[in-house]
Amino acid sequence: MTEGPLLNRLLITGAAGQLGRMARQKARPLARHIRLSDVADLAPADDHEEIVSCDLGDKEAVSALVEGCDGILHLGGISVEDHFSKILNSNIVGVFNLYEAARHHGMPRIIFASSNHAIGFHKQDVQLDASAMMRPDGLYGVSKCYGENMASLYHDKFGQETLIVRIGSCTPEPRDHRMLATWLSEDDFISLITCAFRAPRLGCPVVYGASNNDACWWDNGAAKYLGWCPKDNSEEFRTKLDREQQRPDPNDARSLYQGGVFTEDPIYPD
Repeated sequence: MTEGPLLNRLLITGAAGQLGRMARQKARPLARHIRLSDVADLAPADDHEEIVSCDLGDKEAVSALVEGCDGILHLGGISVEDHFSKILNSNIVGVFNLYEAARHHGMPRIIFASSNHAIGFHKQDVQLDASAMMRPDGLYGVSKCYGENMASLYHDKFGQETLIVRIGSCTPEPRDHRMLATWLSEDDFISLITCAFRAPRLGCPVVYGASNNDACWWDNGAAKYLGWCPKDNSEEFRTKLDREQQRPDPNDARSLYQGGVFTEDPIYPD
């Protein structure tokens, strides 16, 4: 017997971004209907898709966006270091709005796209697990720490289940030598999302979003119960990177810190 969709309606926020566009294609089998949202323009809806423009900072709009969904893939928000006012609206106010909307609309499971930049000031020679202290490398990283703590609060206070994914570098292939440790293949990300929606019990685990790379800084042992087994390995790209790029100096931020050059970003004035 063929297994049917896990969800009736999956909401994907940030659907116009790089990860959102990928998920729009590869997450289709997970749900009968996909609701796609962003403030940026989206390609016209296909069958079984809905497109809803929504500013995450608008509480009423976010409530309407979440209503009727039984799963949320939250990729929306600012995804790089930026001015605090922009981060504040989408990554802080927007996250609160999302969790309040979920609380009032049946508490659908949430996949929260956190980031390795929540722990970016840890050195690369330190292996981290889910209990590692947050060490954000910028205001963007701080906003992801906030989102992780919001997920924890709503789980403890209301029972809202969230998978917190500290995404490394989810790209078709690693773009530099640092990404040999942080790379998360698109297929491995989709398989993680599938595990989160399929699991009888999710809770509120922290999972480091990286494939089965030989180069590894992160330990996901605490989340083994989800049954996620990433299959891809960045090692197949090492020879190509060695041929095309010079390895960074050992004292370069790209070699020292897990967050790489994000540790060198300034605080942008508003």
